[in-house]
Amino acid sequence: MRLLRFIVSGQPAFGFIDEGETLITELSSLDPFTETAAFLQRPGSISSAGVKTAVRELERTGRRFDLEDVRLLAPVEKPSKIVGVGKNYADHIKEFDSQTPEDPLLFLKPSTALIGPGDPIILPGWSQKVDHEAELAVVVGKTAKNVTQDEALDYVLGFTVGNDVSARDMQKRDGQWTRAKGFDTACPLGPWITIDEALDPTDLLVTGRVNGAVKQTSSTAAMLHPVAELIAFASGVFTLLPGDVILTGTPAGVSQLHGGDSVEVAVAGVGALTNPVVG
Repeated sequence: MRLLRFIVSGQPAFGFIDEGETLITELSSLDPFTETAAFLQRPGSISSAGVKTAVRELERTGRRFDLEDVRLLAPVEKPSKIVGVGKNYADHIKEFDSQTPEDPLLFLKPSTALIGPGDPIILPGWSQKVDHEAELAVVVGKTAKNVTQDEALDYVLGFTVGNDVSARDMQKRDGQWTRAKGFDTACPLGPWITIDEALDPTDLLVTGRVNGAVKQTSSTAAMLHPVAELIAFASGVFTLLPGDVILTGTPAGVSQLHGGDSVEVAVAGVGALTNPVVG
């Protein structure tokens, strides 16, 4: 199942598509994250199957739309936080001749950095080097605080595709990453949230392409800190709320973007996200 956000009659809406279908079933809810989280509070409902049941129980408008006839938006609108993870692939650390952190290296992106499929990445005039970073993204489905690694995946609503766009020169110059990774359009996300209990986040192929040329390719199996550990660690730092997003880090091969480029990030079993680049 894919949960998505789209424009219909000039207004944003949520819907879902079943595996193998192209028709979107529109939901009445404009906040399915809170409603599914409430469902997951019920005893015995904390599981991927429970999440799928929760989404199916959301009220529907009765309308259906062909996927080709709508414009998709970022699948989350205003998460309380977007948690980034730096230096989570050894090959990416090596390409920058950097040091491996002992713990997951966390940073935050504001929700104003979010854009969706097809939206332009706008290169800021104050940076001379903006890179793409292909990543698996996790969408939180239930309030999580101090959860263990063993139970961490029970708090996941689903997975989507992220591009942690980074102003590399400012990242180095500032010494911290707020400006470099938090500017407007620095967080393309989408095209939907894949909800699938059979999806194993520990071994998914992540690919980044610029103008059709492969720049990044690796498996999430190469993560220094896997998804469950990242969720548990982050929940020990701050409370994760329904709809929050965790970007899980990028492999080697990041490269500079230029106006006129087209950048695609794909995660096997999840989806592919394409954005044009505007100078």
